[in-house]
Amino acid sequence: MTRVMVIVGSARPGRIGLPIGRWVERELGRFEDVDIDFVDLGELRLPLMDEPNHPRLRRYTHEHTLEWSRRVEAADAFVLVAPEYNHSYSPALKNALDYLSAEWRRKPVAFVSYGGVSAGTRGVAALKPVLAALGLVHTQATVEINFPGNLLEGEVFGATESLQTRLDGALEELLELADGLAPLRSAGLDGHGIGVRQRARVPVA
Repeated sequence: MTRVMVIVGSARPGRIGLPIGRWVERELGRFEDVDIDFVDLGELRLPLMDEPNHPRLRRYTHEHTLEWSRRVEAADAFVLVAPEYNHSYSPALKNALDYLSAEWRRKPVAFVSYGGVSAGTRGVAALKPVLAALGLVHTQATVEINFPGNLLEGEVFGATESLQTRLDGALEELLELADGLAPLRSAGLDGHGIGVRQRARVPVA
């Protein structure tokens, strides 16, 4: 069973990312052997990063951090439903990422971005160095949605055939990467992101 976390990356009231996220959740549900953890950052309400210790140490002091750590640790892959704010990413999404470190490492992530003409692509471009620093591996396939309000039917996102096809491809790639990266995660990493087995092979001078 592959556990996929879908993260709605905006905390704004009335965020259109929520119906988009529910669309992603529905499509994921069509795949066999997939368990879905749906996270709406508007409901999660993580405060601005308030841990006194660096996340890599995993010396968490707050229950909200411990709970977030447990959920992310349990996930094998992620889908980020990512808006674009002023040519960059949502602060709520960046904050949620920054809370943790090792819990993200060696796991795949797919983007479903949205915005105006750019369809959220500039926000994704700004996020990629952040995800690389955390050890996440992004899919080559992505989904970009421009002017998503035009596809909203009440509170339900009505995807076009083209968007549907792109999401299917991104999710298939995400699950393939989750399987491929699983052995690296099970091999174990130390607190500095160095493989334990790799460290053992380094000759002593």
